[in-house]
Amino acid sequence: MINIEITQTQRDDWQLSIDTLARIAQCGAALFQINEVDQFVMLSQANFAEAALTSLNSQVSRDYLYSLNERPIQQAVNDYINRTKLADTLEHQACVFPINWPSGSLFGYLAIGEAASTSLQIQAEVARSTSSFNFTAAQLQLSEANSADISRILKMSADSLEQDLTRLYREFKREYNSSRCASHQLIDVNLQTFIDCMREHVWIKDASGRYMLVNKSVEQAWSLPREQIINFTDDELFEPRLAKHFIASDIASINKGIEVSAGECEGLDIGDVESWLETTKVPVMDDDGELTGVIGISRNISSHKAAKDQLELASRVFENSVEGVIITDVDGTIVDAHGAFRHITGFEKEEILGQNPRIFNSGRHDKAFFSELWSALLTKGKWHGEIWNRRKSGATFPLILNISAVYDDENQIRFFVAVFSDISALKQNEEKLAEVACHDPLTKLPNRMGLNARLKQELKQAAHNQNRLGLVYIDVDLFKQINESFGHPVGDEVLLELSNRFSLGLDKFATIARLGSDEFAVILSNIENSDMLLLSVNKLRKMFDQPFMLGSHGQARLTASMGVAIYPEDGQDPSTLLVNAEVAMHRAKHDGRNNYAFYTESLTQESVAKLKLQSALHDALELNALHLVYQPKLSFKTGNVVGFEALLRWTDPVLGSISPAVFIPLAEKVGLIQDIGRWVLRKACEQGVRWQNLGLSFGRIAVNVAGQQLQRSSFVDEVAEILEQTGLSASCLELEVTESCMMSDPLVVSQDLAKLGQMGVELSIDDFGTGYSSLSYLKKLPIHKLKIDQSFVAGLPSDTHNTAIAKAIIAMGHALNLQVVAEGVETQEQVDFLTANSCDDAQGYFYSPPQPAENLTDFLFKH
Repeated sequence: MINIEITQTQRDDWQLSIDTLARIAQCGAALFQINEVDQFVMLSQANFAEAALTSLNSQVSRDYLYSLNERPIQQAVNDYINRTKLADTLEHQACVFPINWPSGSLFGYLAIGEAASTSLQIQAEVARSTSSFNFTAAQLQLSEANSADISRILKMSADSLEQDLTRLYREFKREYNSSRCASHQLIDVNLQTFIDCMREHVWIKDASGRYMLVNKSVEQAWSLPREQIINFTDDELFEPRLAKHFIASDIASINKGIEVSAGECEGLDIGDVESWLETTKVPVMDDDGELTGVIGISRNISSHKAAKDQLELASRVFENSVEGVIITDVDGTIVDAHGAFRHITGFEKEEILGQNPRIFNSGRHDKAFFSELWSALLTKGKWHGEIWNRRKSGATFPLILNISAVYDDENQIRFFVAVFSDISALKQNEEKLAEVACHDPLTKLPNRMGLNARLKQELKQAAHNQNRLGLVYIDVDLFKQINESFGHPVGDEVLLELSNRFSLGLDKFATIARLGSDEFAVILSNIENSDMLLLSVNKLRKMFDQPFMLGSHGQARLTASMGVAIYPEDGQDPSTLLVNAEVAMHRAKHDGRNNYAFYTESLTQESVAKLKLQSALHDALELNALHLVYQPKLSFKTGNVVGFEALLRWTDPVLGSISPAVFIPLAEKVGLIQDIGRWVLRKACEQGVRWQNLGLSFGRIAVNVAGQQLQRSSFVDEVAEILEQTGLSASCLELEVTESCMMSDPLVVSQDLAKLGQMGVELSIDDFGTGYSSLSYLKKLPIHKLKIDQSFVAGLPSDTHNTAIAKAIIAMGHALNLQVVAEGVETQEQVDFLTANSCDDAQGYFYSPPQPAENLTDFLFKH
């Protein structure tokens, strides 16, 4: 703020003006000035209601007044007149107008508001009769009708106040310049030369924000020559966010009229050095009090800030430390103690001052330990480690100790600071956690971590004694059904019973561990021969002979799949043995469960091959390794093409051609069938559009749909979306589904199939007769075709069983108004039989093998 003392004479003049304003406008009026601490002090007031004054004191702020600078007085008066619409706001209490010094710096504000009484009405009449203001109305009251007159009076009052401020500033400046000239001898020093001598960044802007003067430090720090700075604004020199910040701090300085700190920030000092800079700004005014510009100075405070940060950090450490802190001089004499040292050691501070830290010696460490400690302190200046000390009570305890040397200006050690914390509880918790971490919380058996530790010990012993060792990996078959049917508490009881059977049924030298939900492992040590190992495995299997109780749900019989790996043949470390035993277990499970299998190298090779195949399948779409071939379907009656079946093929650049019978089940298992299925459907539809563009008629393109695709709630929408995007009509698409996938959730599947049928898509049951068939569901489902599986077509017409099955399927299909398609037709005899029995369509090598689309153009022209 501009600090110019307001004389009592001036105050009296302003009081007279405020009294006149209150009488004429028949309201309360007041004038406030802002002081050095941004508080508003009332200079004068007339007839202002006490409640309104209280509201002004609590709500008016510098920022609030800044926001009013651009508001027209007429609008302010109207807002106050209509104040009943603005309940509980400052505008409801008073009408406020900022009063500024000639430079634009804030002086204070003028306010009108609710009058303390209405006794001024008669006085107002007298004032109007003698006033120089010309009013034609008999009474001048605050209302919308005379708001323009009130606004004019207020504008005149505000202008009069600011004219007084301009006069005051000129008088102050004139007296100041006179006294300076009388007492100081001017030194003729060029301003540019003066500021160039300063290391701080110094600049001067004019009233419009253009740089008019900068020193060399600014040029070096900003990496710009003076010519590229002078006459440019912040908006032209800096990116928008930074420029906005600089301009805002300029405005803050101008509004306050005094030097302001623009804050601390990280920036580049001379030499592009990252530094902390503190910037201050001050407005410059001429002798008339008008703003001529802003001076700014930035100085490097990095060292000051670093020292301040270190002091604050040290203070917080000492005051709030939960560790003990002991300080010794260079000779090892304790000179101070802080923090939790008393709580940790039991000593009072007075008891240890002047003592040597040897009073804490526990006797657990030899001379070599302390020699190493002192060597590190004297050479590196610090030591960190775990140590045992003795409390005042005589009890020993472990602690973490960090000792640092403190150096003086001549790099000589002055003090040693030891910071330590008691880790007794941590040690106890570590022991408990180690026990918990290595054991299963339910069965209390060792878990996988505990098994690895135990197996490592057993392998060392076996290697030393040159004995064999067996590891049995056990998976309880279909245990998931117990949890899903009866709940996890019942499942836990079964697992507890099983672990008890293992513990009681095996000898004391065996180690039993629980690896997961329904997986266990048994270490069989000192295996002398294969018969002994088989005897132990059969003993494990017999533990499943008795039924398991399921609480109130009765009982259930369980079985297990077991894999056996033997040291040293199948592995010589815990990880290898465990992996190979698990591989053997999966072989036993694959062979029908309730079985056991020994590990062989071929099992690992098979597992690796599957892993490679799975990895390659993940990349197949991106590498464009998948492609479609098409096999035509022809009508027995006309011999014409009635459709094509799109068949997926995979040729991997490394693994070669892979059968769909191998990779389709794998895709379903690893969750890739959704993406692959969408890709097949899109490519088939795109091919159909290409044939249509060539003028070729192909009937319908049939695409196989996996059960997982059909079970997705979004499947129907995905089909519709692909048809729309490719432009293929639904009347040209056929989807083939198997019996089993339709029976998984018949109600939902039938609803989705019905939606597809309504779209115009035909639906057929593929491989009919090979899966689960429900004729009651079959008649309800919106199916158009049945496809006789090629296994029934292969023996026609000589195989009597296949003959009977084929005839039955054809008859049943026609009875249900379904078309019947024979797959795998390869001979003329099969064609004759199927034709004689009224089969509708055929598909097979007799007509054409599956081929790429480009090879089928001629076939389409002929048929």
